[in-house]
Amino acid sequence: MEIELTSVHFLYLGFIAAILAFMLLRLDTTFISLAGVFFISLAATDSVIASVMGLFNSLIYAARELLPTIFIICFTVSMSELLTKTGVNEAMVTPIAKWMKGPVLAYWITGALMFIISSFFWPSPAVALIGAVLLPAALKAGLSPMAVACAMNLFGHGFALSGDYIIQAAPKLTGDAAGLSVAEVMSASVPLVLIMGFSTTAAAFFMLRKEKGNRAAANSEQQQSEPEWLLPPAPRKWLALMIPVIFLGDIAAMLILELQGDEATALVGGTAVFVMILIHFIVHKHRGLEKITGYFIRGFQFGFKVFAPVIPIAAFFYLGDAGFEKVLTAEMTGFSNRIVQDLGSAFAHSVPLSPEIAAVALTVTGAVTGLDGSGFSGISLAGSAASMFAAAVDGNPAVLTALGQISAIWVGGGTLVPWALIPVAAICKVDPFDLARKNFIPVAAGLTVTTIAAIFLL
Repeated sequence: MEIELTSVHFLYLGFIAAILAFMLLRLDTTFISLAGVFFISLAATDSVIASVMGLFNSLIYAARELLPTIFIICFTVSMSELLTKTGVNEAMVTPIAKWMKGPVLAYWITGALMFIISSFFWPSPAVALIGAVLLPAALKAGLSPMAVACAMNLFGHGFALSGDYIIQAAPKLTGDAAGLSVAEVMSASVPLVLIMGFSTTAAAFFMLRKEKGNRAAANSEQQQSEPEWLLPPAPRKWLALMIPVIFLGDIAAMLILELQGDEATALVGGTAVFVMILIHFIVHKHRGLEKITGYFIRGFQFGFKVFAPVIPIAAFFYLGDAGFEKVLTAEMTGFSNRIVQDLGSAFAHSVPLSPEIAAVALTVTGAVTGLDGSGFSGISLAGSAASMFAAAVDGNPAVLTALGQISAIWVGGGTLVPWALIPVAAICKVDPFDLARKNFIPVAAGLTVTTIAAIFLL
């Protein structure tokens, strides 16, 4: 069914363009995002009161959606600070650092570990699970924090999640929409996922190599002074062995109990709190009850400081999807409540048909539906569009379905949309907007190469 676009859709597109321009020019996006929420609300409801209320409701909705991620970042940062001050982090990093001889190995080892863990448990719990240990080791090897963030992000939220071969949620959604089996989608996606993954991560690696020199020099200077740890060597080594075992227990529990996504994130977050409390009492003994609050406060200060600029822009993009009807309480003026999906569907129905254009259209459709930052909300649309285009050009629907899935997840699953980058950015202490900019050229290049490959596979 062809979608009729309204002024609300075009207004939404206009503000997307404005927000992207603000990002590229390194301007603050808070004002333009909130202006977008207000004017889109006004166009949809014809009510100034409802639009003013929509501003507040959109921020509350965005904060509520992001709260689990905010909390796990806060707890992980609190735990990481204590591990650093006690010297436990240093003891845990030493064995890994022996393998990371130089920034080249550090980049690829970090990426490979992130890919493996993300394949089993999805990227967000993987970031919290291994980020605190990998980051110091990679920094010691001469990699910059931004390079570590890119490696973890591209290999986890991009490479591993776009194929989703273990959990299989993505190929199930796209396959059902396209009328294909999961096996068909997965089989067709293998060459495309590999092309996208390796081309993107390689492009990012070569772009980031120039950053290694200053970081390596800075690390060399830092290592000249020996810090005063809160724990003596013996308990440091004991805890350095015990803590990885505890988190390996999390992995075992995830496998046995089939915990994935939010449940896996909750297990890792709760474990971080448990580890932090345990170390507090070992370090501070009877004064542990007095000290623990301070670490929690610093963790929350960091978490909310990082998320403060992200919540307004997330509020705008959530308005384009499921958040619309929850943000606006007034009666809509004859309008569908899924702006992003309407735009993607309209695009899919309006392009001329040929194998080349069909592949490009699926890439663009997937990217547009990924703008809400989920990566998964629009892949069903990509599947249905793939089925329609494949029939029109007598092509392979599984190839087009896999292409739409890859595009949607790489854009929306956490490599280009700033608030989806928060877990990695927070762990590595880099700005999520800067991380999105660093990812843009490698991801755009990867999508271009993958789209060309899909044309030949059709």
